[in-house]
Amino acid sequence: MNIALEHPDQPDVIQLVEALDAYQKPLYPPECHYGIDIAALSAAHVLFAVARDQRGTAVGCGAIVLESAYGELKRMFVRPEHRGQGVAAKVLAFLENTAVARGCKKFALETGISQPEALAFYARAGYVERGPFGNYPADPFSVFMEKTPA
Repeated sequence: MNIALEHPDQPDVIQLVEALDAYQKPLYPPECHYGIDIAALSAAHVLFAVARDQRGTAVGCGAIVLESAYGELKRMFVRPEHRGQGVAAKVLAFLENTAVARGCKKFALETGISQPEALAFYARAGYVERGPFGNYPADPFSVFMEKTPA
């Protein structure tokens, strides 16, 4: 597997983001969906990573939006047939290490209450619950988490 920073505006990567939306949107009311689009993922202050298998197929992705006080984790997704192989952990570590190298000192994320696998994954990766941050409202469907790198 190869993980690298890539531009999100590629057909196979767009398919990953669309698959993530197809999974998440039915779980929550529309006003509680906080995903960002391809244009936002293409911004200069966003680190967007893609995991590709040995054939070069995009199997996972994730992003960190670098803000002044923290890096916000967004758009983490691994195709279902590639789960359980450590792809998400490798993408997360790659993003965190890249962000730290660019001066990021804290990570934050918002995920949903209907995604127990994601909540457990982030907890195993050292994220702890916190209150809303940035422009997020208090939302009963959201779980906010943070991590300070070692």
